[in-house]
Amino acid sequence: MVEKLNNVKVASVQISPICMDPISTTKKVCDYIKAAGKEGARLILFPEAIISTYPWGVTFGVSIGRREPFGRDDYYRYWKGAIDVPGIETDMIGEAAKKAGSYVAVGVMERDDKYSKHTLYCTLLYFGPSGKLLGKHRKLKPTAGERYIWGEGDGSTMPTFDTEIGRFGGLICWENYMPLARMAMYSKGIDIYLAPTADSRDTWLASMKHIACESRAFVISSCQYFEKDMYPEDLKTINDTIELPDVLSRGGSVIVSPMGEVLAGPLYGEEGIIYADLDMSLPEKGRFDFDVVGHYALPNIFKLLVDENPKSVVEHK
Repeated sequence: MVEKLNNVKVASVQISPICMDPISTTKKVCDYIKAAGKEGARLILFPEAIISTYPWGVTFGVSIGRREPFGRDDYYRYWKGAIDVPGIETDMIGEAAKKAGSYVAVGVMERDDKYSKHTLYCTLLYFGPSGKLLGKHRKLKPTAGERYIWGEGDGSTMPTFDTEIGRFGGLICWENYMPLARMAMYSKGIDIYLAPTADSRDTWLASMKHIACESRAFVISSCQYFEKDMYPEDLKTINDTIELPDVLSRGGSVIVSPMGEVLAGPLYGEEGIIYADLDMSLPEKGRFDFDVVGHYALPNIFKLLVDENPKSVVEHK
């Protein structure tokens, strides 16, 4: 068993990407890893799809039953802004994590590592203080228009990591609204629950507080701050955003205790880093009267089957 620290400082980073430019965005991510590491953060979370853009308001020329050629051009540009895992960008982040001595979780757009790298996935990458890429989680169910541009993950990428700072793992954005997905994560004994997102609405904070109370884990959420003039001016579907507000994502990054108390944030309207010092006795103290996968689980009535086998359309024997 890993010997646990009693107190852990964590950070949630709220920044903007360098839109559709993975190398420049990765350099920015590494700068923020360095800054948070200097402040003593042992775990640093970045937003969903920070490398290198969550495409708020961009339609890619899609309507029901139609795809416009110029939309395919923009999708190709977006595809080129994604990254290979492993690849140059993961090497850069790993090196930054090693220098900081921190665990780092970063939301990226990942090109598939099979079948010539065609499909994109919204992925959360995990790095250790050794600089090693520890694992990844691919978003299981893209929401609404995300389904035009992202594939679906499977149960093989739902890891948690048992470390000296506690056991941590996470789900991405509206996966956190899926009760069965949350239950699967809770069953792994999670102490620090990560929730990178692109949702900057008031309701997101309520969800993070609920998940903290439900899981009796610390919850760290990170969201991008993004203005529409951050899109490249020559994006062919840029007119899709004309009627949208100037600020497409105001942020809302937050850190919540296992009893649902806000420890830091929410941060709105700017880039920045929020920090909290976590008393790692609190998850167990909270489960004294509520353990959703233990004494409160009612296995005589309810049962959840989780299939964590990787799924492939082609198998070579």
